Amino acid sequence: MIRKILAILRDYILMTAGAILVAISVNLFLVPNDLVTGGLTGAAILLQTFFDTPVGLVILIANIPLFILGFRSLGGLVFGIRTLYATVVMSLAIDLTAPYMQPFTTEPLLYILYGGLLDGIGIGLVFRARGTTGGIDIVARWLEQRFGVQPGQSMLVMNAAVFGVAFIAYRPEDVLYALLAAFVATLALDYTLAAGTGSRQALIVTSKPDAIVQALLYDMGRGVTVLDGYGGYTGMERSILLSVVGRAEISFLKNIVNRTDPKAFVIIGEASEVLGEGFRPFVQPKPAGAAKRPWKRERKQKRAVPQPKSHSA
Repeated sequence: MIRKILAILRDYILMTAGAILVAISVNLFLVPNDLVTGGLTGAAILLQTFFDTPVGLVILIANIPLFILGFRSLGGLVFGIRTLYATVVMSLAIDLTAPYMQPFTTEPLLYILYGGLLDGIGIGLVFRARGTTGGIDIVARWLEQRFGVQPGQSMLVMNAAVFGVAFIAYRPEDVLYALLAAFVATLALDYTLAAGTGSRQALIVTSKPDAIVQALLYDMGRGVTVLDGYGGYTGMERSILLSVVGRAEISFLKNIVNRTDPKAFVIIGEASEVLGEGFRPFVQPKPAGAAKRPWKRERKQKRAVPQPKSHSA
């Protein structure tokens, strides 16, 4: 129970920090330099340019219909509460801190890099806490859960419409700067989501597989698959060990192989995603056209089964 409470508390701390980072990015780098972002935040910045409306308030109001979408299709009450919390914190932080934040720099290279970096990291922290900051973040998370699309990629595509309108409101140079900032935010978002989850795939060709297998299983606590192979030139039989370890465990694995079989041939590569026991669990997408309440369909099927008639002797 205590671990569950601490996990929830950690998630809300991450969401708070992420929402505040987005607000800092908006007030210090984006709005002062006419640097529009994508999604609802970008639309809110555009509205401020035309009508001088508060950015945070517009974001909050425009998110109401998307809250309903997130609540119905992305995890129900838990997701809805987290999204509502992150969006309210971000909106309040934008409007409440705006009067106290002065433009930090007018140098394009600096506000592109730092504006995009803070924006991407902030949204990434909220995503890691299983929430969103509303807007197209909800759509991006839905695409990730249903089809496995990287959030940064889907958000970059959906932002095209906002940037198209920005060409009318701002100078072409400002929009080009904004596109670069969006690219930086995309990279920062994906790296934030991947931080701490990177794994390495190791292929070990060895003539002493038993000792290495034992060390991987019992010293490192990692699984290993043993494949049979032979040298293409020598024709000699060799065992090929396949194992996936964490980024920080690579030096440990190298030490085990060097100590056991210094003549082994080792290939270590990046594993962009690892699913299964000991790593990230599988996310099963909902099949298209699946019933939202399968138990109702099951009840109907049960009622449709004809009952056997009793026969009296």
